[in-house]
Amino acid sequence: MKKLVLKCCCFLFFVSSFSTYGQYTEVINSNKPGFSESPYSVGKGIYQFESNLFFRNTYIEPTFSRPQSLGFDLLFRTSFFLEKLELNLQTSYQRDKIAFKNIFTSHYFSSGLSKLTLGAKYLVYQQEYDDKSKEVRSWKKRHAFDYKRLIPSVAIYVGMNTDFVSDIYKTGSISPKIGVLLQQNLSTKTNVITNVFYDRLGTDFSEFSYIITGTYNFTDRWSTFIENQTVFQKTQNNINLGTGLAFLYNNNIQLNSSVRFLVEGETNGFYAGFGVSFRIDKHKDNFKVLDDKGREIKETPISKYDKKQGGFFNRFFSIFKKKDKNRGTRPKRSRKKKN
Repeated sequence: MKKLVLKCCCFLFFVSSFSTYGQYTEVINSNKPGFSESPYSVGKGIYQFESNLFFRNTYIEPTFSRPQSLGFDLLFRTSFFLEKLELNLQTSYQRDKIAFKNIFTSHYFSSGLSKLTLGAKYLVYQQEYDDKSKEVRSWKKRHAFDYKRLIPSVAIYVGMNTDFVSDIYKTGSISPKIGVLLQQNLSTKTNVITNVFYDRLGTDFSEFSYIITGTYNFTDRWSTFIENQTVFQKTQNNINLGTGLAFLYNNNIQLNSSVRFLVEGETNGFYAGFGVSFRIDKHKDNFKVLDDKGREIKETPISKYDKKQGGFFNRFFSIFKKKDKNRGTRPKRSRKKKN
């Protein structure tokens, strides 16, 4: 019995150590407008929606092709159990032009879901960096590059592609998707994200892909990115090169836009997208307010004030109000999580 209790205690300590580092940030961290995914979770108590309205156009290829698409992407992200564990749902609805080119060219349109994927990612390693601002004895050391920044934070991704999609996107069965997510914070303004995925395993449509994204923050509100995504398929390889801008409207809302050059097999074209990311922030810090005798204070001046502000909908619509720039210094923003 004592051995069992000891094992249980060790297990609980092991699991709790996984959530030592919090993933929550004061400012929204969206994956948009890139296609890559940060290894960091949104944090417990966060309900985040990342949307993208897009238009894609390529030349018509011989025989059957899908030269044009107009659609809407939505990524929902949240965390319930551990700070480092994120659950997400990715879905896309689009209207595709299906073309047939032989002696004559004809086409028709098809509408429906092109993707419905349930996934989870877990941060297995988080790189920590030295705080060089506290170095006062050496100007050179204070401004020297921290080579630990070349070592990335690492997360693993596991997902499941459902087959509840339109006929032209069906694979015949539910299929898994696995991946490795890396992020290097080269400075307080620059980071590089690398994703490697193996998708639709066990089907005739399996594919291997990688994405490399570099992000740079001009200011606390404006950032840009460049990205290369390459997808290897059995019948052809697809490449897209993209860039775009993101604007932080307030702590919980980000606007973004992107353009891409596409190379799909023997054809090429372009992609354009515009999106909005927003979150509902229900995060609570893991600490308690105690009185002089060490007893927990159930109600504080802040909690009393919050009660006077109304219910859920008042708090929800308050995220659309711009923050007063004169209320102190706002935190640094980033499209991806930074340390």
